Amino acid sequence: MSSLDRYILRQCLSMMIFVTAALSTAVWLAQSLRLVDLIVNRGLSFELFLYLAVLILPRFLDIVLPIGAFIAVLFVFNRLTSESELVVMRAAGLSPLVLARPVFILAGLAFVTLMSLSTYFLPASNREFKDLQFEIRNRFVSALLQEGAFTTVSDQLTIYIGGRNQRGEVIGLLINDDRDPQQPVTILAEQGAFASSAQGSRVIMVHGSRQRFDRATGKLSVLAFERYTLDLDMLRDAPMVRFRDAQERFLDDLFWPPADLDPLTRNGFLVEAHQRLIVPLSVFSFVMIPLACLLPGELNRRGQLSRVLLAIAFALLFQALDLVVKNLAGRHGAAIPLMYLTDLLPLTLGFGMLLFGGIRVGFWRSASATR
Repeated sequence: MSSLDRYILRQCLSMMIFVTAALSTAVWLAQSLRLVDLIVNRGLSFELFLYLAVLILPRFLDIVLPIGAFIAVLFVFNRLTSESELVVMRAAGLSPLVLARPVFILAGLAFVTLMSLSTYFLPASNREFKDLQFEIRNRFVSALLQEGAFTTVSDQLTIYIGGRNQRGEVIGLLINDDRDPQQPVTILAEQGAFASSAQGSRVIMVHGSRQRFDRATGKLSVLAFERYTLDLDMLRDAPMVRFRDAQERFLDDLFWPPADLDPLTRNGFLVEAHQRLIVPLSVFSFVMIPLACLLPGELNRRGQLSRVLLAIAFALLFQALDLVVKNLAGRHGAAIPLMYLTDLLPLTLGFGMLLFGGIRVGFWRSASATR
Protein backbone atom coordinates (compact mmCIF):
# COMPACT_ATOMS: atom_id res chain seq x y z
CA MET A 1 0.00 0.00 0.00
CA SER A 2 1.45 3.35 -1.05
CA SER A 3 1.63 6.42 1.16
CA LEU A 4 -1.13 8.02 -0.94
CA ASP A 5 -3.40 5.03 -0.34
CA ARG A 6 -2.74 5.23 3.39
CA TYR A 7 -3.45 8.98 3.34
CA ILE A 8 -6.86 8.57 1.68
CA LEU A 9 -7.72 5.45 3.68
CA ARG A 10 -6.88 7.15 6.98
CA GLN A 11 -9.15 10.09 6.22
CA CYS A 12 -12.04 7.92 5.00
CA LEU A 13 -11.71 5.48 7.90
CA SER A 14 -11.65 8.18 10.56
CA MET A 15 -14.64 9.93 8.98
CA MET A 16 -16.57 6.64 8.67
CA ILE A 17 -15.96 5.83 12.34
CA PHE A 18 -17.03 9.32 13.39
CA VAL A 19 -20.23 9.34 11.29
CA THR A 20 -21.16 5.77 12.27
CA ALA A 21 -20.59 6.51 15.95
CA ALA A 22 -22.64 9.72 15.76
CA LEU A 23 -25.56 8.12 13.92
CA SER A 24 -25.45 5.02 16.13
CA THR A 25 -25.47 7.14 19.28
CA ALA A 26 -28.46 9.16 18.07
CA VAL A 27 -30.48 6.09 17.10
CA TRP A 28 -29.38 4.21 20.23
CA LEU A 29 -30.52 7.02 22.51
CA ALA A 30 -33.85 7.25 20.71
CA GLN A 31 -34.43 3.51 21.04
CA SER A 32 -33.18 3.40 24.64
CA LEU A 33 -35.73 6.01 25.73
CA ARG A 34 -38.40 3.36 25.26
CA LEU A 35 -36.72 1.34 28.00
CA VAL A 36 -36.42 4.19 30.51
CA ASP A 37 -40.01 3.65 31.63
CA LEU A 38 -39.00 0.20 32.84
CA ILE A 39 -36.81 1.89 35.44
CA VAL A 40 -38.86 4.96 36.32
CA ASN A 41 -42.27 3.34 36.70
CA ARG A 42 -41.78 -0.41 36.53
CA GLY A 43 -39.06 -1.04 39.08
CA LEU A 44 -36.47 -2.85 36.98
CA SER A 45 -32.81 -2.38 37.85
CA PHE A 46 -30.55 0.12 36.10
CA GLU A 47 -28.09 -2.66 35.25
CA LEU A 48 -30.82 -4.56 33.41
CA PHE A 49 -31.74 -1.40 31.51
CA LEU A 50 -28.13 -0.92 30.37
CA TYR A 51 -27.90 -4.55 29.33
CA LEU A 52 -31.10 -4.29 27.28
CA ALA A 53 -29.87 -1.04 25.72
CA VAL A 54 -26.59 -2.64 24.65
CA LEU A 55 -28.41 -5.61 23.13
CA ILE A 56 -30.36 -3.38 20.72
CA LEU A 57 -27.19 -1.80 19.32
CA PRO A 58 -26.42 -4.43 16.59
CA ARG A 59 -29.99 -4.10 15.26
CA PHE A 60 -29.31 -0.80 13.54
CA LEU A 61 -25.50 -0.86 13.30
CA ASP A 62 -25.71 -2.94 10.11
CA ILE A 63 -27.86 -0.17 8.61
CA VAL A 64 -25.83 2.77 9.93
CA LEU A 65 -22.39 1.46 8.93
CA PRO A 66 -22.98 1.43 5.12
CA ILE A 67 -24.48 4.91 5.38
CA GLY A 68 -21.45 6.03 7.39
CA ALA A 69 -19.12 4.67 4.69
CA PHE A 70 -21.10 6.49 1.99
CA ILE A 71 -20.98 9.83 3.85
CA ALA A 72 -17.26 9.40 4.62
CA VAL A 73 -16.27 8.79 0.99
CA LEU A 74 -18.53 11.58 -0.27
CA PHE A 75 -17.14 14.08 2.24
CA VAL A 76 -13.46 13.16 1.87
CA PHE A 77 -13.36 13.16 -1.93
CA ASN A 78 -15.38 16.36 -2.18
CA ARG A 79 -12.92 18.00 0.23
CA LEU A 80 -9.95 16.65 -1.73
CA THR A 81 -11.40 18.25 -4.84
CA SER A 82 -12.15 21.61 -3.22
CA GLU A 83 -8.60 21.79 -1.81
CA SER A 84 -7.08 20.85 -5.22
CA GLU A 85 -5.46 17.70 -3.81
CA LEU A 86 -7.44 15.47 -6.14
CA VAL A 87 -6.53 17.74 -9.10
CA VAL A 88 -2.84 17.23 -8.33
CA MET A 89 -3.30 13.47 -8.04
CA ARG A 90 -5.08 13.31 -11.37
CA ALA A 91 -2.44 15.53 -12.98
CA ALA A 92 0.22 13.10 -11.73
CA GLY A 93 -1.37 10.43 -13.89
CA LEU A 94 -3.42 8.55 -11.28
CA SER A 95 -6.55 7.03 -12.78
CA PRO A 96 -9.94 6.97 -11.00
CA LEU A 97 -9.48 3.26 -10.29
CA VAL A 98 -6.15 3.89 -8.58
CA LEU A 99 -7.69 6.68 -6.48
CA ALA A 100 -10.57 4.36 -5.58
CA ARG A 101 -8.25 1.61 -4.31
CA PRO A 102 -8.12 2.82 -0.66
CA VAL A 103 -11.91 3.16 -0.70
CA PHE A 104 -12.22 -0.49 -1.68
CA ILE A 105 -9.96 -1.36 1.25
CA LEU A 106 -12.27 0.68 3.48
CA ALA A 107 -15.28 -1.20 2.09
CA GLY A 108 -13.49 -4.48 2.79
CA LEU A 109 -13.00 -3.55 6.44
CA ALA A 110 -16.66 -2.57 6.72
CA PHE A 111 -17.63 -5.82 4.97
CA VAL A 112 -15.78 -7.92 7.55
CA THR A 113 -17.42 -5.98 10.39
CA LEU A 114 -20.89 -6.36 8.89
CA MET A 115 -20.38 -10.07 8.21
CA SER A 116 -19.43 -10.65 11.85
CA LEU A 117 -22.60 -8.80 12.88
CA SER A 118 -24.81 -10.71 10.45
CA THR A 119 -23.48 -14.17 11.18
CA TYR A 120 -23.19 -14.01 14.96
CA PHE A 121 -23.64 -10.78 16.92
CA LEU A 122 -27.00 -9.76 15.41
CA PRO A 123 -28.85 -13.06 15.98
CA ALA A 124 -27.13 -13.57 19.35
CA SER A 125 -28.15 -10.12 20.63
CA ASN A 126 -31.70 -10.46 19.29
CA ARG A 127 -32.02 -13.87 20.91
CA GLU A 128 -30.79 -12.61 24.26
CA PHE A 129 -33.05 -9.53 24.07
CA LYS A 130 -36.14 -11.60 23.28
CA ASP A 131 -35.27 -14.08 26.04
CA LEU A 132 -35.05 -11.23 28.54
CA GLN A 133 -38.34 -9.83 27.28
CA PHE A 134 -39.90 -13.25 27.74
CA GLU A 135 -38.52 -13.50 31.27
CA ILE A 136 -39.71 -10.01 32.16
CA ARG A 137 -43.16 -10.80 30.81
CA ASN A 138 -43.37 -13.99 32.82
CA ARG A 139 -41.52 -13.14 36.00
CA PHE A 140 -41.90 -9.36 36.35
CA VAL A 141 -45.54 -8.86 35.53
CA SER A 142 -45.63 -5.48 37.28
CA ALA A 143 -43.15 -4.11 34.71
CA LEU A 144 -45.74 -4.55 31.97
CA LEU A 145 -48.66 -2.84 33.65
CA GLN A 146 -49.72 0.68 32.74
CA GLU A 147 -51.98 2.87 34.82
CA GLY A 148 -55.53 3.24 33.53
CA ALA A 149 -55.24 0.47 30.94
CA PHE A 150 -56.19 -3.18 30.68
CA THR A 151 -53.02 -5.24 30.21
CA THR A 152 -53.34 -8.72 28.72
CA VAL A 153 -50.50 -10.64 30.34
CA SER A 154 -51.52 -13.86 28.61
CA ASP A 155 -54.56 -15.35 26.93
CA GLN A 156 -55.94 -16.26 30.36
CA LEU A 157 -54.95 -13.27 32.49
CA THR A 158 -55.93 -9.59 32.24
CA ILE A 159 -54.93 -6.99 34.83
CA TYR A 160 -56.09 -3.41 35.31
CA ILE A 161 -54.58 -0.93 37.74
CA GLY A 162 -55.93 2.53 38.44
CA GLY A 163 -52.64 4.08 39.55
CA ARG A 164 -49.60 3.86 41.82
CA ASN A 165 -48.69 5.76 44.96
CA GLN A 166 -45.27 7.13 45.89
CA ARG A 167 -44.20 3.80 47.40
CA GLY A 168 -44.97 1.95 44.17
CA GLU A 169 -48.09 0.26 45.52
CA VAL A 170 -51.08 -0.24 43.24
CA ILE A 171 -54.30 1.65 43.85
CA GLY A 172 -57.48 0.24 42.32
CA LEU A 173 -56.79 -3.28 41.09
CA LEU A 174 -58.86 -5.59 38.88
CA ILE A 175 -57.72 -9.06 37.82
CA ASN A 176 -59.61 -11.33 35.45
CA ASP A 177 -58.20 -14.86 35.73
CA ASP A 178 -59.36 -17.42 33.13
CA ARG A 179 -56.61 -19.95 33.67
CA ASP A 180 -59.33 -22.31 34.82
CA PRO A 181 -61.89 -22.09 31.98
CA GLN A 182 -64.61 -23.80 34.01
CA GLN A 183 -64.28 -21.42 36.96
CA PRO A 184 -63.16 -17.93 35.88
CA VAL A 185 -62.22 -15.58 38.70
CA THR A 186 -62.51 -11.81 38.98
CA ILE A 187 -60.69 -10.05 41.82
CA LEU A 188 -61.23 -6.44 42.92
CA ALA A 189 -58.98 -4.75 45.49
CA GLU A 190 -58.47 -1.26 46.82
CA GLN A 191 -54.72 -1.64 47.07
CA GLY A 192 -52.05 -4.14 46.11
CA ALA A 193 -48.35 -4.74 45.65
CA PHE A 194 -46.41 -7.02 43.31
CA ALA A 195 -43.63 -9.26 44.53
CA SER A 196 -41.22 -11.54 42.68
CA SER A 197 -39.59 -14.71 43.96
CA ALA A 198 -37.84 -17.75 42.60
CA GLN A 199 -41.22 -19.42 42.15
CA GLY A 200 -42.64 -16.55 40.06
CA SER A 201 -44.62 -13.35 40.52
CA ARG A 202 -47.31 -12.76 43.14
CA VAL A 203 -49.67 -9.92 43.88
CA ILE A 204 -50.63 -9.12 47.46
CA MET A 205 -53.99 -7.36 47.75
CA VAL A 206 -55.88 -5.78 50.65
CA HIS A 207 -59.52 -4.76 51.11
CA GLY A 208 -61.22 -6.45 48.21
CA SER A 209 -63.39 -9.28 46.96
CA ARG A 210 -62.91 -12.44 44.93
CA GLN A 211 -65.71 -13.53 42.61
CA ARG A 212 -65.71 -17.00 41.09
CA PHE A 213 -68.25 -18.20 38.55
CA ASP A 214 -68.88 -21.93 38.17
CA ARG A 215 -69.92 -22.56 34.56
CA ALA A 216 -71.13 -26.07 35.36
CA THR A 217 -73.61 -24.98 38.01
CA GLY A 218 -74.11 -21.37 36.96
CA LYS A 219 -73.43 -20.15 40.52
CA LEU A 220 -71.44 -17.08 41.51
CA SER A 221 -69.51 -17.14 44.79
CA VAL A 222 -68.15 -13.95 46.35
CA LEU A 223 -65.44 -13.85 48.98
CA ALA A 224 -64.57 -10.59 50.75
CA PHE A 225 -61.04 -10.40 52.10
CA GLU A 226 -58.79 -8.10 54.08
CA ARG A 227 -55.64 -9.60 52.63
CA TYR A 228 -55.27 -11.95 49.68
CA THR A 229 -52.27 -13.29 47.71
CA LEU A 230 -52.57 -14.46 44.11
CA ASP A 231 -49.91 -16.53 42.36
CA LEU A 232 -49.06 -15.11 38.95
CA ASP A 233 -46.57 -17.79 38.04
CA MET A 234 -46.93 -17.48 34.31
CA LEU A 235 -44.02 -19.78 33.59
CA ARG A 236 -46.22 -22.80 34.02
CA ASP A 237 -48.49 -21.44 31.26
CA ALA A 238 -45.63 -20.70 28.87
CA PRO A 239 -44.21 -23.26 26.47
CA MET A 240 -40.96 -24.85 27.53
CA VAL A 241 -39.25 -23.93 24.21
CA ARG A 242 -40.10 -20.52 22.80
CA PHE A 243 -40.36 -20.31 19.02
CA ARG A 244 -37.58 -18.10 17.72
CA ASP A 245 -38.30 -15.78 14.82
CA ALA A 246 -35.99 -15.20 11.86
CA GLN A 247 -33.99 -12.37 13.47
CA GLU A 248 -33.01 -14.64 16.36
CA ARG A 249 -31.69 -17.50 14.25
CA PHE A 250 -28.22 -18.08 12.89
CA LEU A 251 -27.55 -18.62 9.19
CA ASP A 252 -27.61 -22.42 9.33
CA ASP A 253 -31.10 -22.35 10.88
CA LEU A 254 -32.27 -19.85 8.27
CA PHE A 255 -30.97 -21.70 5.21
CA TRP A 256 -32.06 -25.10 6.55
CA PRO A 257 -35.20 -24.41 8.63
CA PRO A 258 -37.24 -27.13 10.35
CA ALA A 259 -39.34 -29.22 8.00
CA ASP A 260 -42.58 -28.57 9.88
CA LEU A 261 -42.65 -24.83 9.13
CA ASP A 262 -45.38 -23.42 6.93
CA PRO A 263 -44.30 -22.12 3.47
CA LEU A 264 -44.72 -18.45 4.41
CA THR A 265 -42.49 -18.73 7.49
CA ARG A 266 -39.93 -20.80 5.57
CA ASN A 267 -39.76 -18.14 2.85
CA GLY A 268 -39.35 -15.45 5.51
CA PHE A 269 -36.40 -17.38 6.92
CA LEU A 270 -34.76 -17.61 3.49
CA VAL A 271 -35.25 -13.89 2.83
CA GLU A 272 -33.68 -13.08 6.20
CA ALA A 273 -30.73 -15.38 5.46
CA HIS A 274 -30.02 -13.77 2.09
CA GLN A 275 -30.50 -10.32 3.60
CA ARG A 276 -27.79 -11.14 6.14
CA LEU A 277 -25.41 -11.73 3.23
CA ILE A 278 -26.60 -8.80 1.12
CA VAL A 279 -26.20 -6.11 3.80
CA PRO A 280 -22.40 -6.61 4.04
CA LEU A 281 -22.16 -6.60 0.24
CA SER A 282 -24.13 -3.37 0.03
CA VAL A 283 -21.25 -1.40 1.54
CA PHE A 284 -19.35 -1.79 -1.76
CA SER A 285 -22.26 -0.25 -3.64
CA PHE A 286 -22.60 2.54 -1.10
CA VAL A 287 -18.95 3.60 -1.45
CA MET A 288 -19.04 3.19 -5.23
CA ILE A 289 -21.87 5.72 -5.68
CA PRO A 290 -19.86 8.80 -4.55
CA LEU A 291 -16.78 7.57 -6.42
CA ALA A 292 -18.73 7.22 -9.66
CA CYS A 293 -20.24 10.68 -9.23
CA LEU A 294 -17.12 12.59 -8.17
CA LEU A 295 -14.10 11.04 -9.89
CA PRO A 296 -14.89 10.78 -13.65
CA GLY A 297 -14.85 13.88 -15.85
CA GLU A 298 -13.35 17.28 -15.25
CA LEU A 299 -12.79 18.46 -11.68
CA ASN A 300 -13.93 21.84 -10.40
CA ARG A 301 -11.98 23.33 -7.51
CA ARG A 302 -14.85 25.68 -6.64
CA GLY A 303 -17.02 22.78 -5.61
CA GLN A 304 -19.09 19.98 -7.01
CA LEU A 305 -22.47 20.61 -5.43
CA SER A 306 -24.40 19.15 -8.34
CA ARG A 307 -22.35 15.94 -8.21
CA VAL A 308 -22.74 15.67 -4.44
CA LEU A 309 -26.50 16.07 -4.73
CA LEU A 310 -26.54 13.51 -7.54
CA ALA A 311 -24.68 11.00 -5.35
CA ILE A 312 -27.16 11.54 -2.51
CA ALA A 313 -30.08 11.09 -4.92
CA PHE A 314 -28.61 7.84 -6.27
CA ALA A 315 -28.03 6.55 -2.73
CA LEU A 316 -31.66 7.27 -1.77
CA LEU A 317 -32.88 5.61 -4.97
CA PHE A 318 -30.70 2.59 -4.29
CA GLN A 319 -32.02 2.28 -0.74
CA ALA A 320 -35.65 2.64 -1.86
CA LEU A 321 -35.22 0.06 -4.61
CA ASP A 322 -33.60 -2.32 -2.14
CA LEU A 323 -36.61 -2.04 0.21
CA VAL A 324 -39.07 -2.62 -2.63
CA VAL A 325 -37.25 -5.74 -3.82
CA LYS A 326 -36.95 -7.06 -0.27
CA ASN A 327 -40.71 -6.70 0.28
CA LEU A 328 -41.33 -8.41 -3.06
CA ALA A 329 -39.05 -11.31 -2.08
CA GLY A 330 -40.92 -11.61 1.22
CA ARG A 331 -44.10 -12.38 -0.71
CA HIS A 332 -42.57 -14.33 -3.60
CA GLY A 333 -39.48 -16.43 -2.98
CA ALA A 334 -38.61 -16.41 -6.69
CA ALA A 335 -37.66 -12.73 -6.34
CA ILE A 336 -34.75 -13.45 -3.99
CA PRO A 337 -32.14 -13.31 -6.83
CA LEU A 338 -33.36 -9.77 -7.55
CA MET A 339 -32.06 -8.78 -4.12
CA TYR A 340 -28.51 -9.62 -5.20
CA LEU A 341 -29.01 -7.98 -8.60
CA THR A 342 -30.25 -4.77 -6.98
CA ASP A 343 -27.39 -4.73 -4.50
CA LEU A 344 -24.63 -5.32 -7.06
CA LEU A 345 -26.05 -3.02 -9.76
CA PRO A 346 -24.54 0.24 -8.39
CA LEU A 347 -21.20 -1.52 -7.90
CA THR A 348 -21.13 -2.80 -11.50
CA LEU A 349 -22.26 0.45 -13.09
CA GLY A 350 -19.94 2.52 -10.92
CA PHE A 351 -16.94 0.32 -11.73
CA GLY A 352 -17.67 0.75 -15.43
CA MET A 353 -17.89 4.52 -15.04
CA LEU A 354 -14.56 4.63 -13.23
CA LEU A 355 -12.91 2.39 -15.81
CA PHE A 356 -14.12 4.12 -18.96
CA GLY A 357 -13.97 7.53 -17.30
CA GLY A 358 -10.31 6.96 -16.56
CA ILE A 359 -9.66 5.84 -20.14
CA ARG A 360 -11.43 8.93 -21.48
CA VAL A 361 -9.44 11.24 -19.18
CA GLY A 362 -6.18 9.60 -20.24
CA PHE A 363 -7.13 9.91 -23.91
CA TRP A 364 -7.85 13.62 -23.65
CA ARG A 365 -4.63 14.20 -21.68
CA SER A 366 -2.60 12.46 -24.40
CA ALA A 367 -4.37 14.43 -27.12
CA SER A 368 -3.68 17.69 -25.34
CA ALA A 369 0.01 16.82 -24.93
CA THR A 370 0.26 16.03 -28.67
CA ARG A 371 -1.17 19.40 -29.65
